[in-house]
Amino acid sequence: MTVEVALSVMAGAQVDQLILCDGDDQCTGSVTHAQLAVLRAGATYTDRLRLRDVLDTPVRLSSRPCSFSL
Repeated sequence: MTVEVALSVMAGAQVDQLILCDGDDQCTGSVTHAQLAVLRAGATYTDRLRLRDVLDTPVRLSSRPCSFSL
């Protein structure tokens, strides 16, 4: 998912944080609107910038599957 899409999802859902899941629907981390806003304002930002390329290495939060995925 791109930073732009993540911001759009957050705006549409009216939330300030997204829970991130891997391909096996395991929760791996979260990202806040504030974190994405900093990335978007950066000099190296493009509309193709992907979350997986800019966020720290994900940390498994739970062994339980996420209740949703994007």
